Formats: sequence, structure tokens, C-alpha cells
Amino acid sequence: MLCQELNNEQSQARIAAGLALKNAVAAREATRREEMSARWMNIDSTTRDQIKALVLITLGTQDIRAGIVTAQVVAAIAAIELPLGQWEGVIRDMLQNLSSTDNTNLRQCTLQAIGYVCETIDRDILTSQANSILTAVVQGARKDEPSEAVRLAAIGALYNSLEFIEDNFKREGERNYIMQVVCEATQSQDVQVQVSAFECLVRIMQVYYDMMPFYMQKALFGLTVQGMRSPHERVALQAVEFWSTVAEVEIDQENYRLEAIDNGEQPTHANYNFAKAALPETLPVILELMTKQDEDDDEDDWNLCMAAGTCLSVTAQSVGDACVAPVIQFVETNIRHTQWQYREASVMAFGSILEGPSQELLVPPVAQALPFLIEMMNDPVIKVKDSTAWTLGRVSQSLAECIKPDVHLQPLIEALVRGLDDSNRIVSNCCLSLMNLADQLEGEQGADSPTSHMSPFFNGIITALMRITERNSNESFARTSAYEAISVLVTHSARDTFPTISALSTSILDRLEQTIAVQNEIVGVDERNSHMELQSNLCSVLTNVIRRVGKDIAPIADRIMTVLLQLSTAASKSSTILEDAFLAIGALTTALDSEFARYLDSFAPFMFSALSNHEEHQLCSIAVGLIGDVCRSLGSASASYCDNFMTTLLQNLQSPVLHRNVKPNILSCFGDIALAIEGQFAGYLDVTMSVLAQACNIRAAPTDYDMIDYVNGIRE
Repeated sequence: MLCQELNNEQSQARIAAGLALKNAVAAREATRREEMSARWMNIDSTTRDQIKALVLITLGTQDIRAGIVTAQVVAAIAAIELPLGQWEGVIRDMLQNLSSTDNTNLRQCTLQAIGYVCETIDRDILTSQANSILTAVVQGARKDEPSEAVRLAAIGALYNSLEFIEDNFKREGERNYIMQVVCEATQSQDVQVQVSAFECLVRIMQVYYDMMPFYMQKALFGLTVQGMRSPHERVALQAVEFWSTVAEVEIDQENYRLEAIDNGEQPTHANYNFAKAALPETLPVILELMTKQDEDDDEDDWNLCMAAGTCLSVTAQSVGDACVAPVIQFVETNIRHTQWQYREASVMAFGSILEGPSQELLVPPVAQALPFLIEMMNDPVIKVKDSTAWTLGRVSQSLAECIKPDVHLQPLIEALVRGLDDSNRIVSNCCLSLMNLADQLEGEQGADSPTSHMSPFFNGIITALMRITERNSNESFARTSAYEAISVLVTHSARDTFPTISALSTSILDRLEQTIAVQNEIVGVDERNSHMELQSNLCSVLTNVIRRVGKDIAPIADRIMTVLLQLSTAASKSSTILEDAFLAIGALTTALDSEFARYLDSFAPFMFSALSNHEEHQLCSIAVGLIGDVCRSLGSASASYCDNFMTTLLQNLQSPVLHRNVKPNILSCFGDIALAIEGQFAGYLDVTMSVLAQACNIRAAPTDYDMIDYVNGIRE
């Protein structure tokens, strides 16, 4: 009935019918997809053949919207049947449509259907028809194709077929023609055709980089630089994406090359350094594009300015030192510009090149620029302050040696703390900078350091961050960033900050207790998600406090355990809060050592419940780790629990439902139990050795990399 409605030229509901038909045979989730596939194949073959014939006819409908929906239906049915050896003539029939009609709608929708099929079907299934598909697609993409809509559909189909036409692409004559057609399409008068052509070039660069030197020299350098200057933002975005892709591929190529050399092998991946060769042409355009901000730009919308900044960042990682001098010149020229767009672009450009070039080359300009960057945290324009805070985060992460504690640290921290009272986006970047400072300026003796460069500012920073965490909203993840910053500051704190950490632990427990008290009053989904996120953040801080102070947590251990047990009781079996509570309890187990024994009877039921919850494998894995923590802390006193531990762990090893990545952890846990109870482990020795022997016999296929990792984990 849906199919007939879709085919009915007079129907007002044919679009809805087409979408309903597609959704009846296709789904994103694997389980749902298998269910729908089985349901489709259970329809008798005669009915299925009638439906398939009808949808192929409907590709030529006068209503182009219905034709496009029909193309999706064709691909959805093909995705089910082709892997099963059914409907093998679908590609042949659609190619026949292209060669025997002047119906523009039919050609357009058929090409779209071919593209969708190429996108969804395993490449091996279609390889035998690659020549026919390629011929038809390239025919439709030529510049003398009268319909730009057909040309657009053909380029989209070419994009989706690029991987399985590898044999064709290896043949120089065919490759030349494909590249000619795509390059000509970048010059189309139709903007969407231009966009799709550049998208195609991006994908070609990803898949066939090794074959690109000739084309880069003859056409692609000029076309893409011209594309970046296009007045149409969507075209310029794809041209910028092309150079980002070049840089990313060349980073990978260089890593492969160095890895081969380290292994004493001959490198098989060449790095043609396209990004470096093109730098004199591309870099000025990229920097110019970075100045094209607008005060009204939504910070969450991807735009040309953001794309250019990202391109500069990956280009710096690819070309290294070659980009430093021209970018520094741009920064020096524009950092005090009267137009805020140039100030913002200069700061963003400076931060974007801090990864890739050598530190020796970066240290002098960074040291010179640092006072200016700190001063720019007072800029009247929010976007400038935002980029400055981000750049300071990059400096504190990669070039912390430029920060002289006696010169820069106080004004830097004061500027960052002031930034915490600014917009949410700036708050997040200030938090990142504070985290990096805490990490990089940790005391010389690590956890045993009596003090550190950060100690004089610790209390003030924590106080300011706690104010942020009191906000009701979490826009731009400002509240989450504040909690993360508190956790990192605690982790890297010196011993002279323990009084502040003690007060912090009390505040965190107060808040956790408040969240438990109001838990039953929450009704909306968004409100519940926000509540769970808050509890998760509080648990994370508490975990880091416990790990940092160690046995000094003992005076409030009873209160902590009470709160965590209440959280565990209130949480659902699939809640991430349960995972967070377990991690905090694991930290408490380690901190209290044998003193944790008094809580084990109360906590054990939660632990065994999690161990039996095979569908939630991450929670189960944490529970396995907790058994190890308990046994290490209690030593021989844990023996009375080991019968239940071993029985449950052995059952988990046999479970077909439990994710296999949990099982190596179970084998490690056997070792923790054995070390803890020593001779009392003899009763479990035979069954343990049997399990280990079985594990040693597991083999992985040479091409199954996930299985190889699993087997290596088992053996370790």
C-alpha cells in the first residue's frame, strides 16, 4: 500500500509514504536493522519483486521530491538484498535508465539511488560492476551535461563510489578523465555542484594521496586556492577543508614513514609535502579568512573563520617550522589592530601554530608575546578574550617553560580568574588554562611536594571555580569545565593546600547530599540529565580528593561511604552515576587499606549486582577492578569473600553476553586475589589454571585487528 501511494502521481501523501516505506526497511541501530531485514525477507518473493519493480519505475516521477525519497528506498532494499545474493540486477536496471531516457528526473534520481547504494553496500559486493557504474556516473558529471541537477547527483554518486573504483583509479587514462571531470565541476556556475566537486576532491585526496603529485602540480593548487577565495562560503569551506585534509594525510604519511624507519623497514608511504610546497600560496589566504568573523556569529556554528583556524592548526603540525615566520609577522602586524577581527585573528593564529614547529623556534616569540596575551584578557570584545584564553591554554600546555613563575604567574592567574566571571565560553577556556598550569607547575617532588608555584593561588582559584559550579545552566560546558579544573588542581596540589582540600571535600559532600535529597522531585528528561551530570561531576571531584589526600581522608570516610551507598541505591542499573560512585569507592578502598573492611558487608551487594549486569560492560569492568582493590587492601582478610568473588568471575568468563574486553581484566583479578590470600588460593588453583590454559589457545585472524588486541590483552 505504501509503495502504491508513493507511485501515485496524484497523491498528496506520497512523500510521507516514501519515508514510511524507507523506515520500514532501514534503521541506524544494528539490532533494529537486522530485525527489519529479517521482516523484509520474510515477505514472499513475488510481493518483494513487485515492490522493487514499482520503486524503480517511481524514480522517474514528475515530483522530484518523491523521486529523491524513492532513491533512498531503493538503496535501503538493496542494502538488505545484495549481501544475500538477491536483486543482483538492480544496478544493471538503473544503468539502463541512464542510457535509455531523456527524462531528467529519472536520470537525477537514478544517479542518487546509485550513490546511496554505493554508500551503504560493502565495496566487495559492487566491485564487479565498478566499470559500468563509473562510466555512467562520469558521463553524468561531465561539463556538457545540460542538467546541473543531474550533474550534481552524478558527482554525489562518484563521491560514494570512490573506494570501490580503486582498480579504475590506478589506470592512468581513467584516472586522468575522472580528475578532469571533477576539476571542471569546481568551475560550474551552480554553487552546489562546485561544493560537491570540492567535497569529491577532499575524498580523493584522502583515498588516493599517493597518486596526486601530477594533479596537484597541474590543477589542484590553483583550483583550491581560487576556491578558498570564492564569494560563496560553502565553496570556500570545502576548499579550505581540502587543505586541512592534505595536512592531515601528510601528518599520517610522515608518521608511517618514521614508524617504518624505527622498525628497520623500507617506508612504503611517501610524503610529497604538498602542504609545505603550497604554503606561500595558501597561508596568506588562510590568515585572511581568519579575519572574517562577525559579532553575531554563533559560536556553535561551523563557519569559514573556524575552518581556516583549524586548517592553520593542522598545517602547522604538518609543515612545522616553515609556518612560524609568516604567522609571527601576521601577529605582530595585527595584534594591536583597531579592528577587533584582526586582533582576534592574530591571537588565534598564534595559538594555532604552537603544536608542530620546534620548541626552540617557538620559545622566543611566545616569551615575548606572553605579557601582551595576559593584557589582552582585558580586551573589550568577548571574542578576542575568548581566543586569548584559548591561546593561553595552548601556551600553558605546550610551552609552559616560557611562563616564569616570578614574573608571569601572578598576572596570568589574576587574568584567568577574572575571566571566570565572563561569558561561559571564556570560562571554559580559562578552566583549561588553569588545568594546564596545575599540571605543568606541579611541585618538584610530585605528590610529596610540601609546596609548589601554584600553592599561593590555590585557595583563591578553588573559591572562584566553586562559584562557577553554582550556576544553574551548563552552557558551553562552563560548569563541567569548572569541576574538571577543580579535580586537576586537586590532583596536582602540594601538601600545603590540604586545608583547602579538606574544606572542599566538605562542600562536595554537602552538595552530593543535597542532590540525593531532591532526586525524587525531578521529572523532566533534561532536568534529570542535568542532575545526573552534576552528581557525576561531584563524584569525580570527590574521587580525586580521596586519591590526593590518601589516608588523611579517614575522619570523613563514614560520611563519604554513606553518601556513596545512597547514590548507588538511588541510581538505576544502567546509570553512569553507579560507575562514578564505584570509582570513588575504589579510591576510598585504596586510601583506607584494611580499614575499608567495615564497609564491605554493606557494599558487597552492589558490587555483585554490577558483576552480574552483563549488559552494562563498563560498570561490570569497574566492579571487577573493585574486587582487585578490595583484595589488595584487605589482604588475607578478604578470603571470606573470595568464594563469591571467584564464582561470579568464572561465570562472567563463560557469559556470551558480557563484552569480551572485560575478560582480560577478570584474568588479572585472579592474580590480585591470589596475591592477597596467598596459600588460601589453593582451592581455586585447578579451575584457574584450566581457564588460563583455555585463554592461551585463543587465536585471532591476521586481519581481525580487534580480535588481535583482545588476544594480546588476554595473554598479558
